[in-house]
Amino acid sequence: MTSQADWLRGTLFALALVMTGPVVADNKPDDGKVTNFLLDNGMEVVVIPDRRAPIVTHMVWYKIGSADEPPGKSGIAHFFEHLMFKATTNHAAGAFDRAVSAIGGSNNAFTSYDYTAFYETVVPQALEQMMDFEADRMRNLILNDDVIATERDVILEERRSRIDSNPQAVLGEEVDATLWQNQPYRIPVIGWMQEMEKLNRADAKAFYDKYYTPNNAVLVVAGDVEPQVVKALAEKTYGKVARGPDLPPRIRPVEPEQNTRRTVTLTDARVSVPNFSTQWVVPSYHTAKPGEAEALDLLAEILGGGSRSRLYQQLVVKQGIAAEAGALFQGTMLDATNFTVYGAPRGDAKLADVQAAIEAEVARIASEGVTSGELEKAKDRFVRSMIFARDKQDSMANIYGATLATGGNVRDVEEWPGRIRKVTADEVRQVAARYLNLNHSTSGYLLPQTQAGN
Repeated sequence: MTSQADWLRGTLFALALVMTGPVVADNKPDDGKVTNFLLDNGMEVVVIPDRRAPIVTHMVWYKIGSADEPPGKSGIAHFFEHLMFKATTNHAAGAFDRAVSAIGGSNNAFTSYDYTAFYETVVPQALEQMMDFEADRMRNLILNDDVIATERDVILEERRSRIDSNPQAVLGEEVDATLWQNQPYRIPVIGWMQEMEKLNRADAKAFYDKYYTPNNAVLVVAGDVEPQVVKALAEKTYGKVARGPDLPPRIRPVEPEQNTRRTVTLTDARVSVPNFSTQWVVPSYHTAKPGEAEALDLLAEILGGGSRSRLYQQLVVKQGIAAEAGALFQGTMLDATNFTVYGAPRGDAKLADVQAAIEAEVARIASEGVTSGELEKAKDRFVRSMIFARDKQDSMANIYGATLATGGNVRDVEEWPGRIRKVTADEVRQVAARYLNLNHSTSGYLLPQTQAGN
C-alpha cells in the first residue's frame, strides 16, 4: 500500500492547487463540468469528465483516518486499509488485484490523518467492475483470526522498515508528538508499535462496522465518463449497500494555545548531512477565518515554495550556504494544521547559519511584508500549477476527494482560485506575524553522531 508519507510527498502540492476551469475536450459547452450528487444511501458522488484519453480513475474516500482512532488503538485505520484487500464473501483474496492487473490497470490505497482512500485507474469499460469490487468489500470482508494475525505482522514489519530504520522518519514522529499537545495529529498514522501489536479481530470488526458505510464515503470518478452513466452504475452497485448508522460529528480534542518554544534533537551515525525544521500550529482551510488559509498558502509559496522563493534564492543561490531550504503549508486538514520551514547546510556552512538565515527571512516578512510584485508572481505560479494539475486525472480526483473528506464541498474547490486572487500583501504579512512566532514553535534537529552535544 502507499504510505501516508509517500503519498503526501507526491500529491500535497496538487491538493492545494485546484482547477481554474473545466478541462475542455471539444466544443460542447458543458464538457468537463464537474457534477456531484447523493445516492439514496447517503454516499456522495463526484464526477470529473476528462475525455482526452480512454481511461478513468475511480476513488473511494472514507471519512476516517488515524486522528479518529479510539485511544490505545493507534494504527487501526492504516491496518484496516490493508485488510480491505483480503477475501470477501463473494471474492477470494487477491481477486480484485488480479482483475485490475488483467486489464492493464493499476490500484492502491493510502491512509492519512483524516481519511482513507482506495483507487483504481482502468479503461472506462471496466468501471462497473471496479464499482462492484469496491461496493462488495465495503461490507462483505471476511475477518477471521488468521487474516488478522497475518496482516498485523505485515504492518509491524512496515513500521520497522519505513519508520524505525529511518532516522528522518523517527525524528518526524517525535516532532509531531511535541508540536501537538492535545490534538490526535500527534500520533503517527501507522501507529505506535506497542499498540499495533495488540490490534485484534474485535478491534477490526468494530472499526469496519462503524466507519465503512456508504454514508461515510465519497466516490470520485475522473476521466472518460459521462455523469449520467456514472450515476446509473453507482446506483446499480454502491446503491445496493445499506446505509449505516448516522455518525456523530467529527469533534476532536482542541489544541491549546501554544506558548513555548520546544526542540527535539536526534543524533544518529547514519546521518551524514544535518538538517532542521521548525513548525507552527496554524489554521487549515477547514478551520481558518476567511482568507487566512489562502494567505498562508501564498506565504509558503513566497517564502519557500520553490526555486523562485526567497529562501531558495537567498540561501541556495546567492549565499550558497544551503543544500536545501523551503517552506510548506499543509492546508487540506480537518482540524488545525502546521506551517513548516526547513533547511540543510552545504559544504562548510553550519546548520546554525542556515537556521538563522531562514528565521531572519520569516521575521522580515512578518515585519515588512511582501511586495505586490512577488505576491502577483506567486499567484501566477499557483495558477500555472493548477493548469498542470488538470493534466492528470489522479490529481483532480485527489483534489476533490481530499476537500470533501475534510469538511469541504465542490463549490469550495471551484471558488478557490478567486479567493487566492483576492489575497493582499498585507494579509500575507498579517498571517506571518500572527502565527510564525518562534517563541511558539517546535524545531527538530537531525544530526550526525559526531555533532552530538554541539
